[in-house]
Amino acid sequence: MGKLDGKVGVITGGCSGIGLATARKFVAEGATVVIGDVDRENGPRIASELGGSFVFVDVTDAEQVEALFAHAKGRYGRIDIAFNNAGISPADDDSILKTGIDAWDRVQRVNLQSVYLCCKAVLPYMLEQGSGSIINTASFVAIMGAATSQISYTASKGGVLAMTRELGVQFARKGIRVNSLCPGPVNTPLLRELFAKDPERAARRLVHVPMGRFAEPEEIANAVAFLGSDESSFITATDFLVDGGLSNAYVTPVESDFE
Repeated sequence: MGKLDGKVGVITGGCSGIGLATARKFVAEGATVVIGDVDRENGPRIASELGGSFVFVDVTDAEQVEALFAHAKGRYGRIDIAFNNAGISPADDDSILKTGIDAWDRVQRVNLQSVYLCCKAVLPYMLEQGSGSIINTASFVAIMGAATSQISYTASKGGVLAMTRELGVQFARKGIRVNSLCPGPVNTPLLRELFAKDPERAARRLVHVPMGRFAEPEEIANAVAFLGSDESSFITATDFLVDGGLSNAYVTPVESDFE
């Protein structure tokens, strides 16, 4: 028996990183998954391997988002979990003094507007069945200032937190829970690509993590599975931090400081 037996989960950004790890975790716990992503090359293969389905979706396009959730409902009859996870962290999103309006807008559309669109699309199905769990990916940078500035990314994740709290409160008595997932830095292709170009940036992040390492995607997936399951039945409108203690640390000394 898995904690998600019989449930249907829709995951955006499900072809890599946290999304892919979560899709695998959901299936291991008994769920059926629908993966929404822009990766036409790998998406169908991944979905087939997991016994689910793939839908190409640009999460900034309202019609495509609606089609994603309509597919899940039409094919599987219900939607129990929506993990609204797709996001970007481009190199041209930097200090407010360097970030142009085009970069700002692009990040806001993918990271914040898409969450609005996904919630708007899935809520009618969950209201109809009287149950559901929505998990929106935010970030620890929405809780505290980042050591390395990504002004639009940080602002977008703050918006995710505020919107999630409001939805969690609004729909709590309708049997629908809405929570934000706030990961710390995670060892994903996105982070590796970003930090490979700037090792100093990676070091500035890592020194503040009490556990002394970045999270693995599977560790974040465990938290998503918990929030999607009935084990978290009294948790809603919350900011669920999975950050290795980072948000409560001031400065963590490096190992050599103790020698």
